[in-house]
Amino acid sequence: AKIENGYGAICVGTGMSATASCINAFMKAGDHCVITNCSYGGTNRICREQFVPFGMEFSFVDFTDPANVEAAIKPNTKLIFSESPTNPTLTIADLEAISEIAKAKGILHVCDSTFATPYIMRPLDHGVDLTIQSLTKYYDGHNIGVGGALISANEELYERTKLVQNMHGNIMSPFTAYMMLQTMKTMGLRVKRQSESAMKIATFLESHPKVERSVYPGLASHPQKELADKQHRNGLHGGMAYFDVVGGDQAAIKLMDSIKRPWTLCENLGATESIITACAVMTHANMIREDRLKVGITDGFIRISVGIEDPDDLIRSLDDALNKL
Repeated sequence: AKIENGYGAICVGTGMSATASCINAFMKAGDHCVITNCSYGGTNRICREQFVPFGMEFSFVDFTDPANVEAAIKPNTKLIFSESPTNPTLTIADLEAISEIAKAKGILHVCDSTFATPYIMRPLDHGVDLTIQSLTKYYDGHNIGVGGALISANEELYERTKLVQNMHGNIMSPFTAYMMLQTMKTMGLRVKRQSESAMKIATFLESHPKVERSVYPGLASHPQKELADKQHRNGLHGGMAYFDVVGGDQAAIKLMDSIKRPWTLCENLGATESIITACAVMTHANMIREDRLKVGITDGFIRISVGIEDPDDLIRSLDDALNKL
């Protein structure tokens, strides 16, 4: 809680558990939530597959313009759910503007800030009421444990989340908590290195002939670069980037099959190892294709989580694999 500038926090079994705890704590049948149309795939799925059948309503909207959020609010809206930067399209939500809208209408605003980490952005500093962190990612950073946290801005919110945690028996194991306390000590060092390397790799990808586009909040070409610079701390923009490979899903699969070390093929992110993922067939395969394409996750969409290896080695491996497509 102190790292996130919050009043209190609950630590639970996974990041998705933190997301579910938030919705369980502050919504009930008949309530409405305005949620980003591009989020972690599991967040999208649990809203559609579990909470909608429970009688809750969700409007998935583009959060890059706060006016879209305000326009989607209904009389029964109880929660605004943002994610910044988004997974995996790296769009930025103007948290201060959205928080002002929420407060004016008496609605809670929660932000999943897993991609940013508190080293780069603390949502509660921007007027957000609750922050979600998947501790599995950058807090752990070593592929050791899994966990999630829900951080509250004040005592009232914290007591509600603590009650829901207690009722669900949703805790983090003591040993996992101990390990997280150890790995957190190097989070700042890791995130700084990962951010600097991601910037170098994204710049390389911008000029590669087999890449249709390279996207990273630190690039001058990012459409929200000004907001990213304003909202992100320490002049850093995180270790996550993505690019669209020429040739669609078949080229993406071929790239996954041929990429060599130091890259690792898996669905995790935020670790010391660099990870590469074809989102359309892996992390976001559970999204309806039409919805996936609508938010920019193309068939050739490649997400990269940059680790702490030498960025020149990572670039060399990417270049070799791309040139074979």
